[in-house]
Amino acid sequence: MNKKFPFDPSIKHHFIIAFCLAIWIFVFLYFTEPFDVNVFSDSEKLIYLPLYGLLGAFCYVLFLPIQHFLFVKNNKNWFLKTEILFFLFFILIGIIATRLFYLYVIVPGEPFPHDLSYQLKSIILPVFATILPIILFGRFAFGKYNSKKTEAMKIEIKGQGNYEGLRLFLNDVICIQSSDNYIEIFYILGDGLKKTLIRNKLSIIAEEFPQLLKTHRSFLINPYHFVQWKTENSKLFTVLSHHIEVPVSRTYQNDVKAVLNSTTE
Repeated sequence: MNKKFPFDPSIKHHFIIAFCLAIWIFVFLYFTEPFDVNVFSDSEKLIYLPLYGLLGAFCYVLFLPIQHFLFVKNNKNWFLKTEILFFLFFILIGIIATRLFYLYVIVPGEPFPHDLSYQLKSIILPVFATILPIILFGRFAFGKYNSKKTEAMKIEIKGQGNYEGLRLFLNDVICIQSSDNYIEIFYILGDGLKKTLIRNKLSIIAEEFPQLLKTHRSFLINPYHFVQWKTENSKLFTVLSHHIEVPVSRTYQNDVKAVLNSTTE
């Protein structure tokens, strides 16, 4: 249940799923005519059946704020158990909404409306049996697409050993410090700061990733994480995310100031 599930946090893509869901529900009801749909006239079908479709889309969209909260709470991870929770919520809300729509829109004031058990068997469960695979496929497909796109945005900082290396987003890298024949990478993982030691040379990393800025013969920084300047004992420092202070040598001061000042304008 704690297995990761492909997930796309894009609200736009989830609205596309909701839109397709609305169309599919309308098409399904119009052509299969379950649960007394055949008693509607053609004009009534074009009034009520699209409303059922919109109702299904609304039930889907209703979960999106909760979905976003769970995604952020789990450090931007989505699990199989969370996906199951979504479908349980969607089914429950869908049953309630469909029942209320039937009682207060389709047959308002009727003395003998169909009971819930009959409605479940005749329309709700058959509709869910056809739309749930569509929703699952759409969510899974967008999730896979997002995973591939996200993976393509990552960089790999390689070490000289066969099994050394670190793969992460460029903007998660805060700075890199040279330490003898090793480099120490400071980066963000989740909400915390991490450090990883890899056998490599700072000059090789600087050449491979020109987006990183050299401030000192022993330091590369990511301008994305620049916070402010600091002067101490006539020495200049850059303050980065997580309160990391990196020295700026006189050799690189002009170039560093030009780059960092332009990023804050």
